[in-house]
Amino acid sequence: MLAVIDYGAGNLRSVMHALNHLGVTDIHLVREPSDLRGADQIILPGVGAFGAGMLQLRRRGLAQPVKDAVYGGVPYLGICLGMQFLFEFSDEMGMHEGLGLLPGYVTRFPDDMGLKVPHMGWNQLSIQRPSPLLDGIEPEDYAYFVHSYYCVPARAEDTLLTADYGFPFAAAVQRGNLYGVQFHPEKSQRLGLQILTNFLKVAA
Repeated sequence: MLAVIDYGAGNLRSVMHALNHLGVTDIHLVREPSDLRGADQIILPGVGAFGAGMLQLRRRGLAQPVKDAVYGGVPYLGICLGMQFLFEFSDEMGMHEGLGLLPGYVTRFPDDMGLKVPHMGWNQLSIQRPSPLLDGIEPEDYAYFVHSYYCVPARAEDTLLTADYGFPFAAAVQRGNLYGVQFHPEKSQRLGLQILTNFLKVAA
């Protein structure tokens, strides 16, 4: 069963549309802890502010069950804010604690680097190391981003993909059964569908 976390602030419609396009039918929307029972794959999509999103996860009692599932070996894919949640904290609108599943933090693109913030649109990807999540992905493929904050992993080996926006930043991460993409696969056409297909395969 594929569990898609619905904490009231995610971009569910476009993610669900992409999954349906891939022929996925066994999708279970998770709104409370008991909904996670029996999940063998988890996708956590997200848009909006880090602090508000984590607050909703905790209010719904979902933060610890998601962590428990990951510790139990269930594959997890975080999309955009869902990737940022993996880290220890974010300084978006104050300091906010994340799930702490990966060491590192989330911070804002500098306003003085001469580029518009948020980072919005298509950007080229650079593969940092092989992973089943990247099967069929070509060097320097493009993905679609919409974000003002970026992840800074404490361990370089956790980074799968980078993109450049004034400087290289982590566009995708992986450690074991834990995956995250800063870009939106549901809006990234062929590349995005390939990423989702690969996750469903490694999670099967």
